[in-house]
Order: sequence, then structure tokens, then C-alpha cells
Amino acid sequence: MSKKKKFYVVWEGKNPGIYTSWNTCKKQIEGFTGAKYKSFLTKELAEKAFKGNPQDYIGKDIFETELSVAELALIGKPITKSIAVDGACDNKGNSEYQGVFTDTKTLLFHQGPFKNSSNNIMEFLALVHALAYCKKHKLDLPIYSDSRIAINWVTRKYINTSIRPNTDNKYLFELIHRALHWIKTNSYTNKILKWETKAWGEIPADFGRK
Repeated sequence: MSKKKKFYVVWEGKNPGIYTSWNTCKKQIEGFTGAKYKSFLTKELAEKAFKGNPQDYIGKDIFETELSVAELALIGKPITKSIAVDGACDNKGNSEYQGVFTDTKTLLFHQGPFKNSSNNIMEFLALVHALAYCKKHKLDLPIYSDSRIAINWVTRKYINTSIRPNTDNKYLFELIHRALHWIKTNSYTNKILKWETKAWGEIPADFGRK
């Protein structure tokens, strides 16, 4: 069986662009500090990603590989009676997050914009906000996030970020400390689940900037 062709986006490298072979892509990122790149299954998605913000793609399951019928069947379908959260961050560090009912996309909460933040921080705060929202309203609904990192941070009750406090993001770090305190001092029964983007498309809470 022939190997499916991939398209490699280099946002930051020696020569940013879209490449059709890993060897060519590799030449653009080797020895380049802070290189940002990712592979995609289709040319159309690669072109869309190249025009966008790398933080919206790197580390996320944006159809990097194609799922078989068997894999799709194994994953199944999302639980519609649930809450979905998402975060977004532009290339200047301005960010926001929100939560919606998965089935209707009804907005439950939105926070931001914040300065000097990151997408992972937004995803983390969105999850904790959703947990607190459910506890306040006595909702035993599962909560979906498409960020494995944020889910891990909530599970571990600890965050690992390179963003540092400053005068611009002082309030943001107050929210982070409050969120960490909340998950350390509160119990909850809500399941936190990974949104399978490759199988289901973009998460309902997505900001639509891809």
C-alpha cells in the first residue's frame, strides 16, 4: 500500500512555506531556534494553516492523519448532552476562552481578552470554569476539551507554562491561582473527555479562526 502524501507547513524556519516532503521540510527547521512546523493530510488544510496562527494547530489533532472506518467506529460519537470548551490565542499573546452546550452551542461563559497568555492557559481556565459552572448549577455533564495538555493540567492540579507574570497579565495570573485553588479544594463528578477532532470535526466551542 502506498504511503499517503503529506504537506508540511513551516511557519517559522529558514524559509517559511509549505513543503511536500519531510526531507525538504527538515532542511528548513534544522538548527533554527524556535522553529514551528506541522504536517497535514491535505494541501487545502495546509494552505489554510499557513495563513493562520501556529498556536491553533501545533499540539492539536487537526486531521494530521486519516482515520479508517474501523477507527471511527471505535471512537464512536460524542456525548451530545455535555459541555464543550475552547481557548484561542493570537500571535501577540492576546487570548480568550469560552464554554458552550455541545448540542446547541449555547454560550455558557466567555472570558477575555487577556494579554500575555497562551492557548494552553486558556484551555486550562476554560476547563476549570466549566467544572465550577457545573457544580454551581448542579450539572453532572461530561466536559470536552481538544487540548490534552489542559486536561493533564487539571488532572494533575498543576500547570507548566513558560508564560511569566508581569504588569499586563497580573489579573490573568490571579485567575490561574484561583483556578488551581478551586480544583485542589473542590470535588466533582464530571468526566473530562478528549474531543476527537479527527473523527468529529472542530469542537463546538471553537472560535472559528482556523
